Amino acid sequence: MEAFLLKNRVALVTGGGRGIGAACTATLAQAGASVAVLDIDAASAEARARKIRASGGRALAVGCDVTDATALERAIARVIEELGGLDVVVNNAGRAVRIPAIDVPLEDWRKVIELNLTAVFSCARLAARHMLAHGGGAIVNIASIMGLSGGIYPNASYQASKGGVVNLTRALALEWAAQGVRVNAVAPTFVRTELTEAVFSDPERSAAVMANTPLGVLPEPEDIAAAVLYLASPAARCVTGIVLPVDSGYLAR
Repeated sequence: MEAFLLKNRVALVTGGGRGIGAACTATLAQAGASVAVLDIDAASAEARARKIRASGGRALAVGCDVTDATALERAIARVIEELGGLDVVVNNAGRAVRIPAIDVPLEDWRKVIELNLTAVFSCARLAARHMLAHGGGAIVNIASIMGLSGGIYPNASYQASKGGVVNLTRALALEWAAQGVRVNAVAPTFVRTELTEAVFSDPERSAAVMANTPLGVLPEPEDIAAAVLYLASPAARCVTGIVLPVDSGYLAR
């Protein structure tokens, strides 16, 4: 079981203050990693870091808008300096604008692409610069089943951004494999978080989700975090360039 542990590793999670990101910070800390909690909401990041420290872990809170390339570069440099390195990155920060394609404002489209795709690229390559110079590392991107399917209701900007994450994952995995940096992704189905509150508060949409869930039960944030831990850990040392669905059977239809 040692292969699933992250002792003496430093892990960074974007959007780590809540939802799936918060679950990832807790799971990685339980596996022994020192965890940097990055979130645009600095108070949420600090609250999450405090919980980790209260449980005996080591954590650093960093308020950061990951779409601000300069701020992101400073944040990653701070993590490396204060925690002593960077071995694992989880690109989790994201957003959705659930508006039919014909009506979605271009500004909203740009915001989704900027956070869900461009910021993933920015964070991955900033981290990789350190990892490539220090013997390798693991990057885990949070994609979505919507990056592997057309979805069940209009959400074109989100689907496009997550489809981009899927193929970006493959491209970076191939580019950095020979130098020991593994790049993988987890593709969750619908998970009850603040991001999906609008879906589950709508009985019709909620029913559609469950009608497309063969197992009849949706994953919790901790289920996504477990998949992230596997891909981040030495247990997955021969795994790179894959997209692991945690989807209760959605994609098997």
